[in-house]
Amino acid sequence: MSNLPTAIRRHLSALRILLLMTVICGVIYPLAVTGVAQAAFNDKADGSLVKQNGKVVGSSLLGQNFDLPKKDPDNADEAARPDPKFFQPRPSAGSYDPLASGASNLGPNDPGLVKTIQQRRHDVAAFDGVDPAKVPPDALTASGSGLDPDISTAYAYEQVNRVAKARGVSADAVHQLVARHVDGRSIGFLGEAHVNVLELNKDLAKLS
Repeated sequence: MSNLPTAIRRHLSALRILLLMTVICGVIYPLAVTGVAQAAFNDKADGSLVKQNGKVVGSSLLGQNFDLPKKDPDNADEAARPDPKFFQPRPSAGSYDPLASGASNLGPNDPGLVKTIQQRRHDVAAFDGVDPAKVPPDALTASGSGLDPDISTAYAYEQVNRVAKARGVSADAVHQLVARHVDGRSIGFLGEAHVNVLELNKDLAKLS
């Protein structure tokens, strides 16, 4: 190669470096990271999937709706109806679609947002059978991502009587189930205590 022109030798050196870095960064490094993740954090590395009766029903990291089946599946204009047998998540500006993750981008004084929150307050209060003034904020406002899997303990406990009545079980049993699913603040001081809706709804079957 010493007889080759300088320009060609430089190009060949660059090509060797490119191939070497491709193998290191594109093959060896991803395989090493994947191996460590699977060995040390298998559940999280696979997407924190939640299974029920051997079937994947969702991810504990992503919110989803718990609605009744549509009366007419082909009618796109039919409004969704929340299932009273399940705990409901907080609203989602993107209808819980991971491809449409995001907030409404409406300001706190936007007339449309104010009207939406007022309607949600009325609907949630009527659905759960509570005083509209006692409906928690997270039952009225969507999260920044629209995919928040958690609700506040206040919203979870608010739904206890409705879920118990719909399932024909005691409110005390449902209340205790919620209490077992309360997660405290992250690292002891970040955020607020919360309840994962999917995990909670999965365990409701044990009460029925």
